[in-house]
Amino acid sequence: MTKKQSWTADRIPDQTGRVFVVTGATSGLGLATTRALARRGGRVILAVRDEEKGREVVDGLMAAGSGPLLDVRRLDLADLDSVRAFAARLREEHRHLDVLVNNAGVMAPPRTLSAQGHELQFATNHLGHFALTGLLLDLLAAGRDPRVVTVSSINHRQGSLRFDDLGGERGYAPMAFYNQSKFANAVFGRELHRRLAEAGSPVRSVLAHPGYTATSLQTRDTRGLTRLVFGRIGNPLLAQAPERGALPQLYAATALDVAGGEFIGPDGPAELRGAPTRVRLSDAAADAGTGRRLWEVSEGLTGVRFPVTAS
Repeated sequence: MTKKQSWTADRIPDQTGRVFVVTGATSGLGLATTRALARRGGRVILAVRDEEKGREVVDGLMAAGSGPLLDVRRLDLADLDSVRAFAARLREEHRHLDVLVNNAGVMAPPRTLSAQGHELQFATNHLGHFALTGLLLDLLAAGRDPRVVTVSSINHRQGSLRFDDLGGERGYAPMAFYNQSKFANAVFGRELHRRLAEAGSPVRSVLAHPGYTATSLQTRDTRGLTRLVFGRIGNPLLAQAPERGALPQLYAATALDVAGGEFIGPDGPAELRGAPTRVRLSDAAADAGTGRRLWEVSEGLTGVRFPVTAS
């Protein structure tokens, strides 16, 4: 890897001619990722729930000189019908995609169900991205140096999959189910890598996490003590800016020496902040049996089958 202390967004190679999809691109990590890619010549499709806000973001980026190749498309990851509509539109508009950045997420809301009746964090953070990846995978396979970058979290190491109660009907704790969704991201990214590699696909599946980064994620959906700890105390004292937090996913999306299956995160103490480096995926998230089981469950819940087969 490039000397990690020196790697910043200025080191991103020229991205002219490459097409990116970034979910959750109107704020935080998604906005920082979009801005950096556009500055290096990439065409970025901002996949957002609020199209009006997305257009305002694009106007601001263009006014700041971040590049004219920015498109806004509506995507609500919590609604599988919206995911299918988004993918169908992209298939009409593009013959290939080069990078999908599965970035969007929600954190620790009160128990809420998605349009299809799934727990909101699992639906948004995992199922929506699982379905989106599967529906766009053949477009990615036609791309140049194609990659799927799935953004997980340090918290994946505290998570597990409650296969007998994924929806929290028997008991719901907001942060525990956030950790479950981030664990699912990690399991999915590794299992996708295994399947792509076995199929001989040109697409690389790479994982990233931002460390502790100050974004609206910690305050938009959280309530009570969780909002106090993260929003009022943790963010001001410990968190890094989104431009720094986005570096691991930017590295995963663009660096020439990244291999499929790798996990990129900050190099600082406890991986809370710092320059991008390779970090450890938890043994539980790397377990092949867990990966196969989550894959089967996710196919059943989304109705999406990937054009790669399992062995």
